[in-house]
Amino acid sequence: MKASPETPMAREGSLLAVRELSVSFRSERGQVRALDHVSFEVEEGETLAIVGESGSGKSVTALSILRLLDDAGQIDNGSIEFEGRDLLHLDEPSLRHIRGDRIAMIFQEPMSSLNPVLTIGKQVAEPIRLHRKLPWSIALEQAAELLDRVSIPESRHRLKDYPHQFSGGMRQRVMIAMALACRPKLIIADEPTTALDVTVQAQILALLKRLTKELNSALILISHDLGVVARYADRVAVMYGGRIVEIAAAAALYKNPQHPYTEGLLASQPSLHSTPGERLQAISGQPPDMANLPPGCAFAPRCHYARAECRASRPPLEPVAPGHERACFGFE
Repeated sequence: MKASPETPMAREGSLLAVRELSVSFRSERGQVRALDHVSFEVEEGETLAIVGESGSGKSVTALSILRLLDDAGQIDNGSIEFEGRDLLHLDEPSLRHIRGDRIAMIFQEPMSSLNPVLTIGKQVAEPIRLHRKLPWSIALEQAAELLDRVSIPESRHRLKDYPHQFSGGMRQRVMIAMALACRPKLIIADEPTTALDVTVQAQILALLKRLTKELNSALILISHDLGVVARYADRVAVMYGGRIVEIAAAAALYKNPQHPYTEGLLASQPSLHSTPGERLQAISGQPPDMANLPPGCAFAPRCHYARAECRASRPPLEPVAPGHERACFGFE
């Protein structure tokens, strides 16, 4: 079967295949299209980073995979195939067997994701109890082992502590322990280092990468910062205005970006080669209003490569090199 312009050719061995996914939300201004025909794949053991500015659709993509959108959100079309099954066609009981077991998610803010009135031990042991049908005593023992694995000292004593008794970095480690509890095949980490200092960021990402490698689990790492994911991703998908505008192997994307938005994101990162006092480059303009997107490329109003064709129609995601795709008419 020939792929459509928006659908990359399938790769053998894909654990997750998202195809033509479109999502919209009801609002006071009418229906707002948050995702527009998003397609990508993740293989077993692979780390795919999804990057872009706030509002580009990264978190909506993650929530859509597990069908965790709120009542205002709806999936308009597309498919989400995981281990050969389309998650969009599963009933709620079948989905509950997958969430936390085969697919786990690390949410953006651990303080609001952890239950403040339950001990850490109960929260880490809960998915083990639910999916493995083990007694509490065994589930708590395994929870302690998980806390050991994410380098929380005195883990057995800390099972009785509550989230407010942990630092931000330690709470994030607890979230990782919960995600790993049932040895999932896919982990989705939505901005797992938000509000953490640079040193703790590096520790958390290195820990997450090491543990997923030990389990041979695939990882979708969502971030707004291309610099943060440079060391940890195998491939990178760049999102803008609810669409993937470039996707490639990490090394190829950093060495030779093929979309002006990617080029702008990379140029805005600090460099060891910068001269003292040199100002960072900024992408001019503002992210698009998702309720009032321009008729052509959403990035065209901010792009110095834009031409008439860019403002008239949306460029499809097309290959520019093996394994490297972009959605752009004017970038050279």
